[in-house]
Amino acid sequence: ALRAVLVRTCLFVLFASALWALLPVLARHEMGLGSTAYGILFGCLGAGAVAGAIILPWLRRRFSMDALIAAATLTFAAVMVGLAQVWQFGFLCAVLCAGGIAWIALMASFNIATQTAVPSWVRARAMALYLLMFQGSMAVGGVLWGTVAQHAGMTVALLCAAAGLVAGLALVPRYRLKRGEEPDLRPSAHWPEPNAVIEPDPDDGPVLVTVEYLIDPERARDFTAAMQAVRQQRLRDGAFRSGLFSDPSDPGRYIETFVVESWAEHMRQHDRVTVNDRIAEDRARAFHSGDQPPVTSHYIYAHTSQTDHDETTEQ
Repeated sequence: ALRAVLVRTCLFVLFASALWALLPVLARHEMGLGSTAYGILFGCLGAGAVAGAIILPWLRRRFSMDALIAAATLTFAAVMVGLAQVWQFGFLCAVLCAGGIAWIALMASFNIATQTAVPSWVRARAMALYLLMFQGSMAVGGVLWGTVAQHAGMTVALLCAAAGLVAGLALVPRYRLKRGEEPDLRPSAHWPEPNAVIEPDPDDGPVLVTVEYLIDPERARDFTAAMQAVRQQRLRDGAFRSGLFSDPSDPGRYIETFVVESWAEHMRQHDRVTVNDRIAEDRARAFHSGDQPPVTSHYIYAHTSQTDHDETTEQ
């Protein structure tokens, strides 16, 4: 879901940046406007954005996010075609108001889609990626469309950017922002606290966690398929290694293992699991055939520090 948002954001901003990069050039060199007139044009974009923010909740209730983004993208493309073809001040003011509405609709939609695509514990990092794609595409687009305008002219640059926005809509079916039933990313807190006689130090690690399953050998293929979703969850939530092993001496015995950097990192995993993760785990655990639930064990790397080694040597 996050990849879809990043791709769609990058694609839109790369072409839409032509308006922001070329509007000053259009006003100063093509239309001969002064600073006041340019300020009015730019203010029309802002006024449109304010109006768009007011009507956006109404639009969101009536249209899906993908439909809203597609309509706003077409509107923004039409705005750039208008800038390329008609250089009349009053007309451009009206056109830029429409552009401001489309811009705020798109930015708000991408922002919301980014925040709802990931659980709360990783939301800040997701927003950082989103802003990196946004600002990076804006910078690259500014250089790109400035170069095109210098060599082919303002009109060609704006028309090419508008065509790119329309062509980018072809990726909507592959990178949809809403894919039917949304995953439930609320914290589930269903993992029990580890049973430790001696409380480990938070920095102790790496930590190996094993979960033992007893599976009907005839259902092993379906079980291993269900465990793929569990493995993705482990790696996503902090494990740097995850695997599933079978016992050749007991065909129905399977051991899931995953390794995290430290005890503190493993305890963070307890807070990171979501309701959707619990559903994936329950689907895999439904294959367990033992009288008791799968047995979970925790192991901490039994290393000897250099200081302890030196002290032992001296003694």
